[in-house]
Amino acid sequence: MDGRVLIKNAPYEHPKVEFGKIGVLLINLGTPQATDPVSLRRYLAEFLTDRRVIEWSRWLWYPILYGIVLNTRPRKVAKAYETIWNKEKGESYLRTYTRSQASQLANRLSEFSSVRIDWAMRYGKPSIRSKIQDLQESGCERILLYPLYPQYAAATTATVNDESFRALINLRWQPAIRTVPRYHDDPIYIDALANSIESHLATLDWEPEILLTSYHGIPMSYFKKGDPYHCQCHKTTRLLGERLGWDKDRIMVTFQSRFGPEEWLQPYTDKTVEELAKNGTKKIAVINPGFVSDCLETLDEIAVEAKEAFLHSGGERFTHVPCLNDGTDGMKVIEHVVRKELAGWV
Repeated sequence: MDGRVLIKNAPYEHPKVEFGKIGVLLINLGTPQATDPVSLRRYLAEFLTDRRVIEWSRWLWYPILYGIVLNTRPRKVAKAYETIWNKEKGESYLRTYTRSQASQLANRLSEFSSVRIDWAMRYGKPSIRSKIQDLQESGCERILLYPLYPQYAAATTATVNDESFRALINLRWQPAIRTVPRYHDDPIYIDALANSIESHLATLDWEPEILLTSYHGIPMSYFKKGDPYHCQCHKTTRLLGERLGWDKDRIMVTFQSRFGPEEWLQPYTDKTVEELAKNGTKKIAVINPGFVSDCLETLDEIAVEAKEAFLHSGGERFTHVPCLNDGTDGMKVIEHVVRKELAGWV
């Protein structure tokens, strides 16, 4: 038996079809295929032409994008990627971790013989479109989409869902779809973050005076249009501080990775680390609760650039708490969310 089933009483020429399976698709932001400027240009072009990411008029944005950004930024970003590239596997760590998360999740859900686990990237490869088609062709009549973002933002969760539903347009036999909602306040997620902080700080011979919870920023205009991201970030940090049992003034919310001339959510991470050092704070730690896996924004922008800014401004000790990645606590969160959202299907 090859797992395919002939439809009973079907015409002789009817193709064999597979059905009765359930798919789970883990989806992260994306990654270039390599660290050369050509690969970075291709990746950035796909990312920065997404209307969910850049909401400016195309008449205003495209001349800037194609005339300036894509002619200057790829070479600069390529150098940064080169410093944090997984040389052993020849890929970004984001790809390495996401693949591992899918593999470990399959093992954790092995009691469900009907469930198929796969992974994709919103930008780059493997594409959402190709993976949805693969799951459908393997017999998945139902698919759970898991955008790997604890806090909801239109520029992250929504664009993953947009692309997923666009992929259905080309399918004659469309699977039923569920999407994982935000889980920024889920106790399992908060506990995993707290465990990661406590475990990391236990390896140090010093105590941070302040912990920054640095989230990827969004333009202030998006927030004013009703994006709930800002509020969800603050709630995550508040619950995390309560779980750790810390005073409110020991944990702060900041936002990083701003791009372009308009105002973004504040306070900015880079400015904050400089101000803290100049005002006498000597020891800080930074964690990125909104990133499921370490990537350029955490391994370079925080662990390298923010550290240099803090020490250069008078700080003495700086540590970056790694993302949950594919560790035990991180996988516990992913498994918990998937099991909850598969209720009624398995």
